[in-house]
Amino acid sequence: MSGEGSVTVDLTGQVALVTGGAKGIGKSISEALLEAGCRVVVCGRNAPETLPTHDGRTAEFVPCDVRVADQVRTLVDGVVERHGRLDIVVNNAGGSPMAEASTASPRFSDAIVALNLMAPLHVSQAAWRHMQAQPNGGSIVNICSVSGVRPSPGTAIYGAAKAGLINLTQSLAMEWGPKIRVNAVIVGLIATEGAADHYGAGHAAIAEALPLKRMGVGRDIANAVLYLSSPLASYVSGARLSVDGGGERPSFLDLV
Repeated sequence: MSGEGSVTVDLTGQVALVTGGAKGIGKSISEALLEAGCRVVVCGRNAPETLPTHDGRTAEFVPCDVRVADQVRTLVDGVVERHGRLDIVVNNAGGSPMAEASTASPRFSDAIVALNLMAPLHVSQAAWRHMQAQPNGGSIVNICSVSGVRPSPGTAIYGAAKAGLINLTQSLAMEWGPKIRVNAVIVGLIATEGAADHYGAGHAAIAEALPLKRMGVGRDIANAVLYLSSPLASYVSGARLSVDGGGERPSFLDLV
């Protein structure tokens, strides 16, 4: 992260693990960590067509279903065995299709909670075993969502899981200090590759309604992760950093 008036984040030599780090927001986070000098490991259930790169350096991919605790432990132990340390964990993997709460099946609900709440817990627990033994500890950043801090009709189970992840972030920060800092990034409306398909003709109107007059991009979230992972945030733990362009306009304002 460089340029006039900016602060350069130097994480040279550190090792980072980004779940779901080969696509979407996760890819932006992985690329930013590579740019900052990290060795980056990404994971997912299936190998991606391309991996995050920066200046000739490429992230390492390891297959892992983060919903399965045994696979997660093997993943994290393997990272430490190969690279000798684990400094940064970004729990980015997550998401949910639309599903009405009244008809969502138990199997569907369990899967959404497993991915968005239990998986970050599994990864964090596996990382704790190594980070708490390191002289400089480590940093865990949980990628959360505005769905976890306001009603989330159509994705109620996802919103509830993300609300749980926000609470988990604060609890782990309390339990695991001072060696390990744990923080949350609350992600607002992001213009991903499929945003136009998802929001349709309302894409431009949504952007105009935000105070900063644009939807976010992956690099906005990546910059927040860089900050929280760096010495600039050495006294920041248990924080809920909202990256949402100023927030969504309350609907009641359109009724008065």
